[in-house]
Amino acid sequence: MKPDVYSYEPAKGHGLRHDPIPSILAPRPIGWISSCSADGRRNLAPYSFFNIFNYKPPIVAFSSVGWKDTVRNVTETGEFVVNLAVRRLAEHVNLTSKPVRSDVDEFAIAHLTPSPCSLVSGPRVQESPVSLECRVIKVEQLHTLSGEKLETWMVTGEVIAVHIQAELIRDGSFDTVGAQPILRGGGAADYFEINEKCLFKLERPGASAR
Repeated sequence: MKPDVYSYEPAKGHGLRHDPIPSILAPRPIGWISSCSADGRRNLAPYSFFNIFNYKPPIVAFSSVGWKDTVRNVTETGEFVVNLAVRRLAEHVNLTSKPVRSDVDEFAIAHLTPSPCSLVSGPRVQESPVSLECRVIKVEQLHTLSGEKLETWMVTGEVIAVHIQAELIRDGSFDTVGAQPILRGGGAADYFEINEKCLFKLERPGASAR
């Protein structure tokens, strides 16, 4: 007879085919991060350890497992752009996750158009319906409770400029369903998409519009 609760301590291993925590804490928005190196090389990569953590000013953060080109670029320049990963661009997003040399342009690999930003030097993805220009607040190497440094870096940034396709502004609000963002699940290849069937309304007590 199987137990009613499956319990484990992460430090001792989960004993399953796939780590359940990324599936439990899901689906997660994808930070499709475009950046530029100090010498002008473009980079574009998706990060599923990503979210927003403040309203005013808007502050976002993403985490990179491994010192990758994106982390190096934002450390050098202090800038990055978050591009909305949407259903119609899902295959393009996936192509930009391919590990390649730092001199390879992911915009070219994924057949995407780099578009100039207004306040940061790096490009945004022209095909994406939303882009958030950001300046870096902090790049921090994560560590364990015991103080052991991990090969994971968290980048926190403030959104300083926003670009939204006008058709996605309806009655003064952003149309999340219309944008159809994709979200990362767990396992090897699980993703989710937002659609009308997923939507329900629930007003929080005492909440005001932000």
